[in-house]
Amino acid sequence: MAAKEGRLAGKVAIVTGAGSGFGKAIAIRFAQEGANVLVGDINLDGATATTKEGPSTMKALHMDVTSAPAWKEAVETCLSEWKHLDIVVNNAGWSYKNRPTLEVTEEEWQRCFDINVKSVFHSIPAVVPTMKANGGGSIINISSIGSERPRPGLVWYNATKAAVSNASKALAAEYGPDNVRVNAICPLLSGTGLFEAFVGVPFTEENVQKFVGQVPLGRLTDPVDIANMALFLASDEGAFITGQNISVDGGKTI
Repeated sequence: MAAKEGRLAGKVAIVTGAGSGFGKAIAIRFAQEGANVLVGDINLDGATATTKEGPSTMKALHMDVTSAPAWKEAVETCLSEWKHLDIVVNNAGWSYKNRPTLEVTEEEWQRCFDINVKSVFHSIPAVVPTMKANGGGSIINISSIGSERPRPGLVWYNATKAAVSNASKALAAEYGPDNVRVNAICPLLSGTGLFEAFVGVPFTEENVQKFVGQVPLGRLTDPVDIANMALFLASDEGAFITGQNISVDGGKTI
């Protein structure tokens, strides 16, 4: 049963890529605020581990976000378990390692677009009809500051996130009359494990300080920063916000 109190009390959410990173933080934060949360991830062990770190209102599901049948199963699971669906967070994502564009393979390009963009494409026909029938909902797509301020080395990854940000605006315009809100969150880099892959230099104190020296608030993103923004957008407090790409980046894109 969902908690009786909290900013998301009584709401039902799907969070993809929730076995680690931003998705894990979002799923736990939502559950702490009273939501029933379907924790989707291609790595079922990771998703299961997430459910053990927060309230018992979370349920793990093996989920390939590039598959339409997987999205159908996720929605059907929510309806079977909790009778409705209010919130979807498209968090699952992937990138190749930062390197010259001429070295990126077609396989890497395709995987990047499949996981980052095709996943959002499949989510819409799966979740929007249910949300419309329920009187509305909130779709939150995790984009990147690279969608707004692209740099060499991750050209195609940044292009996928630009597609996500652009689609979020168009979807917000299309489904606003149905009270289905669509927003994108654009985070800065988070965590030691991703630093070298995204920045293209080793994770050393010198390199980290050089990077965060360009961030007005002087640090990398904490997953809780993204979870708190997602919570706001998913809650009734964000009821009049749609079609926005919100940077949570410590001022990096200034």
